[in-house]
Amino acid sequence: MFDRQHDARVRSAAFDWLAGRVDRHGDVLPRTLLAEGFTLDGKRVPMLGPQGIFKPAVMELPLSITTSPRGPYDDAFGTDGLLAYRYRGTDPGHRDNVGLRTAMEKQLPLVYFHGVVPGKYVAAWPVFIVGDDPGALTFSVAVDDADHLGLDLESPLAVHEPGAEGRRRYITSVTRGRLHQRAFRERVLEAYRSECSFCRFRHEELLDAAHIIPDTDPAGEPRVTNGLALCRFHHAAFDRGFLGVRPDYVFEARPDLLEEEDGPTLVHSIQSLHHERIQLPGSRSQWPEEDRLARRYEEFLEQARAS
Repeated sequence: MFDRQHDARVRSAAFDWLAGRVDRHGDVLPRTLLAEGFTLDGKRVPMLGPQGIFKPAVMELPLSITTSPRGPYDDAFGTDGLLAYRYRGTDPGHRDNVGLRTAMEKQLPLVYFHGVVPGKYVAAWPVFIVGDDPGALTFSVAVDDADHLGLDLESPLAVHEPGAEGRRRYITSVTRGRLHQRAFRERVLEAYRSECSFCRFRHEELLDAAHIIPDTDPAGEPRVTNGLALCRFHHAAFDRGFLGVRPDYVFEARPDLLEEEDGPTLVHSIQSLHHERIQLPGSRSQWPEEDRLARRYEEFLEQARAS
């Protein structure tokens, strides 16, 4: 018989542990940390496992669902704004699928781990299974906020509470943007070996994934070929038109900056790099697309003429 009190206690401890790890490490967490998990009543509670739908031994129903960054399942956000999470395999009656279906019926909160690069995940919680489509072999997943965990045994979550659907769709949409941006950053830094493509600065905490075409533009997709790994200084300078990159991957400084006389930052971080080739990913398929660079370079020239 399902012990809701025990289940709520384990989930609450898992969410608290996860919040602590995010506070300490940031919201991109290593798989090794998540697989180790935490200890409750002398028993280890991993947060994820080899399979996407994961139930630790101390629980009766799943605690988390995971999307691998290069896995076999085509999980995506659908036109309804919700995450379409693939069944395990093709049998709707598989015990993992049955477990998620039961979690949906009981409206139990789970954690969603979104793989951004191999070995690194962004966590979103609480998430709820809100739909089941055996024909498409998918569950629909919505993200909610921490005020709606539904773990209070005195007043459990009302599945059809007023405003719940709209709130969840909005939070899921915001979460979708966050997941995509985190994935963009991690994939760009991985491609550039975690170093600034202009100056080779290598401290990841101070590196960004800069968009060549801004993400506010319809053409500004969060893809590695639309990105550059830049330190915070060069990212700001690139975004504000102080620096440009030609379509042949050569760095240029705005002409007026080459005439200025200032301190060592200007000399070493801008003037000395003028007409140097930028650092590129090892894989040619991940190099910035020349058409994107050409468009951004024209904007740089226009800003330079206006300065």
